[in-house]
Formats: sequence, structure tokens, C-alpha cells
Amino acid sequence: MTTALTHDDAMTESDDSSQPEFWNARYASGKTPWDFHGVPATLDSFLKTTTPGKVLIPGCGAGYEVRAFFQAGWAVEAIDFSPVAVAQARTRLGGGVGQCVELADFFKYGRPESFDMVYERTFLCALPPHLGQAYANRMAELLRLGGRLAGIFLYGEEPEPPPYPLTEARAGELFGEKFSLLRTISVQDSLPLFIGKERWQEWKRIR
Repeated sequence: MTTALTHDDAMTESDDSSQPEFWNARYASGKTPWDFHGVPATLDSFLKTTTPGKVLIPGCGAGYEVRAFFQAGWAVEAIDFSPVAVAQARTRLGGGVGQCVELADFFKYGRPESFDMVYERTFLCALPPHLGQAYANRMAELLRLGGRLAGIFLYGEEPEPPPYPLTEARAGELFGEKFSLLRTISVQDSLPLFIGKERWQEWKRIR
């Protein structure tokens, strides 16, 4: 996720958040205001109370959550399509944990029904809205029946996206057919630019 940008009719790949170049430039320059520099309390609580399984972390960025899942006993696969982000995450994580991070495109990655959980944070809201349904469909393909799409989702309004927050109506459009919302909690330790907009949610794949 990133700060709002000025868009024009001649948008280039470096201005398009659906392209790796957009993220390469920001990671390379250190302009990453979405970076939490740690693990959110809601995830920490989840990991302490949930039986480990196999998890996918798309758009893993800096990789803080990769280490948290790994240390909690999960089989972790983490991906990002920015080569700069992947290189930085591997360096930061080091050793065996860093090997969990791969350069890959979420929409082309993985086998159907191969994950117990997919972890969401600043990934969906970084995608242009026209990719929202493709995101939801891919999540349903990757998760086993009964598996969970869980993590922190951004809700609200953004006059100059990205990011692209959800609304309740939009979430229903994307997830209502194949998922059931099990849990939603307001996030208390958001970064200043996201205060009051983040929710921990757990969506169960039901079909």
C-alpha cells in the first residue's frame, strides 16, 4: 500500500499499483509509509490461539508476519511480485525463514485448495478495484473448503487512491458468495494514516 498519487490519462507502469515497478520504486527509495515495522496485536493473539496449518502470505513486503507465522509453527509460503521487496525481505529475515519468501504473481501462484489460511494485510487495498473480484475468486481457489482468509482489511473512503479501501457493500460483493464472515474486530494499533479504518476479519470459505 502507498500514499495517494496524482493520476492522469497517460498512466505509466511506475504509477500503476498493479505493476511491480510501482512497488520496486517505493521499496528501493524507502518510501513505505504502510510499513508497520512489526506484527499487529490482532495477529499475535490469533497465532497464540489457533492450531498451525499451511498459510500463504501474498504481497508479503518486509516480511515481519512471515517470521511470526514461522515461529508459531505454520508452514509458510510468502510471495511478492516486487524483486526489490523480495530481496529486502530475504535479507531481513535471513536463514530458513527467508527461504519462505518467493518472487511470484499471486494471480498465477499456487495449487487449488492447498492452503488452510491466506493472510491479508495491505494487499487487497493496494489493488485497483477492477482486480477485486479476481482477488476474491483466487482466494476461494487457493483455500481448502473451510479454510480462512484472515487478516487486516482497510475500510472507509480515500479521495486520492491508492489505497483502495473496502465498504461493507463492496466486501459483500466480493466475498458473499463463497465466504462467511466469522469475526470482525477493530484494530487498535494502526499506523496514523490508517487509524479507525482497519479491521481484523476472518472469512471462512464455504463453497
